Amino acid sequence: MTGIEAGDTTAMRAGGTTGTRAGGTTGTRAGDTVGSGASGTTATQASEVTGGRKRPQVVSEQEWQAARAALLAKEKELTRALDALAAERRRLPMVRLEAGRYAFTGPDGSRASLADLFAGHRQLVIYHFMLEPGQDWVCGGCATFTDNLDNQCQPHLNARDTRLILMARAPQPEIEVLRQRFGWTVPWYSSYGTTFNDDMGLTAFGLSVLLRDGDEIFRSYFTTARGVDRLRLDFNLLDLTPYGRGERWEDSPDGWPQDQTMSWLRLRDEY
Repeated sequence: MTGIEAGDTTAMRAGGTTGTRAGGTTGTRAGDTVGSGASGTTATQASEVTGGRKRPQVVSEQEWQAARAALLAKEKELTRALDALAAERRRLPMVRLEAGRYAFTGPDGSRASLADLFAGHRQLVIYHFMLEPGQDWVCGGCATFTDNLDNQCQPHLNARDTRLILMARAPQPEIEVLRQRFGWTVPWYSSYGTTFNDDMGLTAFGLSVLLRDGDEIFRSYFTTARGVDRLRLDFNLLDLTPYGRGERWEDSPDGWPQDQTMSWLRLRDEY
């Protein structure tokens, strides 16, 4: 993964990161500033120190409920904005793909056409894993993102005529090494020997959405960087906690733990 703006996920080799967030530190650190609301106003909360570490201010139940209600109003506003954005996404135009142009290799070594990737479904979500032929390192961003995917979600996607797969340029024997190491069960296809990645304009990782209508196949959506980042359950859960991800690009109170973007993240068998 390659970071291109503040807080972007970055291309991370096993055991570390390459590059830092663009634009430097975001937000104001002085005065324990805590973010900006949808209205553009900035709330300031005092923090406490216990055991040598700062923590949020402790208040009464009534004060907490009032602060939570104010935040909830902003969360609902954001939810409505995301709903509106999804509505626009459903109205995006599409580009036709040449269905007979590609021959992929499936997890079992069999050849698969572009239509075969759908496995009979109408919609297809592809995560483009950054694994090149002969690559001697593991993209930590891609690997930890894939940890957030579970093939148990496939029946729920199938119920909406949708399938999720992984795709990489590397040949299947090299993909199999990672599949066995991490136990991932999401179907993983190889585009090795095809121009698929180049035709899709892929230079690193990303996520594509395809639509099949009879014999016609279209590309309806693509995202990368923070667009993929926001789909991660682990990051979303951390964003709900007092200390967040503990990264420098975050607008956190003065004294909160802050490391370089994703510098704390490891391949899951290397912690």
